[in-house]
Amino acid sequence: MAAGATVVDVKDRLAAESLGGRYAKALGFLRERDFASLAPGRYEIDGEMVFAIVSDNDLKDAGAMQRPEFHRRYADIHAPISGEELFGLPELPESVAKGPFDEEKDIAFFDAECPLAAVKPGEALIVPPLVAHAPCLSRERGRRLRKAIVKVLFQLAVFAFAHFAGCRSAGDYRAEADETEKRYLAAAQLAALGKTEEIEIETPADTLRRRLMLDQNLLANDPASFGIRDIPANLYWRGEERLLEGGEDPSLSVWGGGTNALEIGLVDAVRIAAHNSMEYKTKKDSLFRTALAMDLEDDTFRNIFASTLSSKGNVWYDENERDGFADHAASHVEAAELSVSRKFRNGIRLTGSIMANLAGMLTGDRRTAWGSSADLSISIPLLRGSGTLVNTESLTQAQRSFVYEVRAFEQYKREFICEIESAYLALVLAKRQQQNQDEAFRRVIRSTRRSYRMAEASRMSQSQFDQAHQSELSSKARWIASCQSYESTKDSFKLALGLPPDAKIEPRDSDLAELEEYIGRYAKLELGPYDMGEGGEIALDPPDSVDDGEMKSRTDIAIAIAFTNRLDFLSYRDRIEDAQRKLLVAEDALRAEVTIGTSVSNFADPAEPSMRREGRSHGRVHPREWSANPVLTVDLPIERRAERNAYRNALIAVEAAFRYYQSQEDRLKNTRRSDMRTMNRTKDDLQIQYVAMNLAERRVRNQEILLQAGRADMTVMLEAQDSLVSAKNSLYAAMIAYKNQELALQRDLGLLDVSAGGAWREADLIGLGVLPTANGEETK
Repeated sequence: MAAGATVVDVKDRLAAESLGGRYAKALGFLRERDFASLAPGRYEIDGEMVFAIVSDNDLKDAGAMQRPEFHRRYADIHAPISGEELFGLPELPESVAKGPFDEEKDIAFFDAECPLAAVKPGEALIVPPLVAHAPCLSRERGRRLRKAIVKVLFQLAVFAFAHFAGCRSAGDYRAEADETEKRYLAAAQLAALGKTEEIEIETPADTLRRRLMLDQNLLANDPASFGIRDIPANLYWRGEERLLEGGEDPSLSVWGGGTNALEIGLVDAVRIAAHNSMEYKTKKDSLFRTALAMDLEDDTFRNIFASTLSSKGNVWYDENERDGFADHAASHVEAAELSVSRKFRNGIRLTGSIMANLAGMLTGDRRTAWGSSADLSISIPLLRGSGTLVNTESLTQAQRSFVYEVRAFEQYKREFICEIESAYLALVLAKRQQQNQDEAFRRVIRSTRRSYRMAEASRMSQSQFDQAHQSELSSKARWIASCQSYESTKDSFKLALGLPPDAKIEPRDSDLAELEEYIGRYAKLELGPYDMGEGGEIALDPPDSVDDGEMKSRTDIAIAIAFTNRLDFLSYRDRIEDAQRKLLVAEDALRAEVTIGTSVSNFADPAEPSMRREGRSHGRVHPREWSANPVLTVDLPIERRAERNAYRNALIAVEAAFRYYQSQEDRLKNTRRSDMRTMNRTKDDLQIQYVAMNLAERRVRNQEILLQAGRADMTVMLEAQDSLVSAKNSLYAAMIAYKNQELALQRDLGLLDVSAGGAWREADLIGLGVLPTANGEETK
């Protein structure tokens, strides 16, 4: 049975009287009339307030999809006359909000599957406004049914309340929550960052993960593997009713479809991760939840409205009644209460409420108590607990904590960019190392085949050929290991992006060439003649120090930039003020409490059996009779042990906040000094690796010339080839380490500008004076 629909026995006079008002009139009509003699048509009971319609109806198939209806102004009382009638009663109350509503006919329809309820002759189904129902159903085909429908008009106030309470769908509440989140988040972003950015948490209708799984025919265990929108509707879930329409994953722009591998670059990788990474989405969800929690905290100083409707029936027997009245009476009270409370920022509290027998007042039923009562109270603190700072501390701290959360998310975005970039460059490095090993393996195969021909021609010993053959086998093992390492690195990278590990993905080869060109401007050195030095005792030039010269100047600039731009460091400083505020609140708790207030009330007489003996059918209202109760509360500061300890702890917390800030400042300096040393070391390492690779290439070329001339030492030849592979791998590893460190330095200085969608803009570290100019370039 749907909530709100009720089956009653038409002949039960006591039950009808307990419903009271127009319902009692309607049921009285059904009880007293002989419908066998009534022709189909409309019958007035109480004008437009209550009227009946008698009709003959062709019943519809109860097994088919039904079209329930609902009304807004009238309640329906369905009474089958010539046989049993089935009704479809949808269980979902929000279904009444669907479909266009015909205001003139007071009706709307929609399609829904409905549980069935049977109503027999002599029974009536009462369906209040806004309760959906599908009448005139039967399991027998071709049946006709005579029935009566009594329409009962609800008063405007009752309808407005029911409409407000019943017609707001879950989607309306969701939209309201989203708007609230956006408002609070924008305010916090403006305070923390000086700009606003929308954070989307809704799963798009189509995602890159879903598209790859479908187009590349990847294994899937369940529809949930594709996405939340692919889950079929069931008893607990109807996605089309709870999710917003459409939308597309912005990272889908990199996918052209088909079964081939998806080729992506660094920019693509970051965008994909920003829209598919589980960790990144969880961080955005957390920020959204914090905004909703902020809304609850802010609710403290709003007008808090509450309304309740209660239905209570009462039947009593009065043995004192001897005057011809019935020996029993019935009362049905529909009580409504509306209350409002407000706490002001200075500590004053105001509460008011009004209660009334709403049904009795609006339907004209004078047999029940229909009076009202009202209550108003106010409380004003004069000492302890007064003042804006004390009363708004919880809200102030919540607002500042939300700002800290926004700052933390901004810093997380920068860290996330660095993690994805590092993962992408690790994949590029693994691919390049696999290519290097591939080239080395081919080179060894060529050398071994040449050695074989030379050994056949007696130009090389069999022992040297065996050594070359053994080297080929070792090189093959390393080549296989490099291929598997690349595949493993690729799987880890796909997981970091939030994509299935069996998806076909390849990094863009041009990214490595661009990286080589970029880094070559700062660290590439050509192989020159060996520098013998001045001779005599060897003197070592120490590396640049962060405590001397130009390196110190650049380090001081980096630290100063971090002081200004590191958002988490700004939060450490703000927490000192938080501790100071809490100290003031603790001091306020030490004061005496003096609160004045009053409450004013008015009540009506309740309905009682004795009223019948007095000739009254309802309770009296006394609008001029009020009671006032002034209150004065004084709590002298005689016992303040707990407050004293709280105050002392708050004072300790202030000193602790200063110490923590100082420790974080020292830590920031230390890490930035370490960053600058690492940055300098990676540049020096790059220059060394460039020279080492040039030397390794020259060694291999010389040995190949000697091999062709038949004068090569195979041991030296193989060692030179292995050294070249190692030198190339070391060079590319140094290049990627340099790029990672450069981006990490921008992250740690707070200079990376990152959007929630994965776009970022890097700072000019050379122009800021943090890094030296490139080789042969002037500072812009």
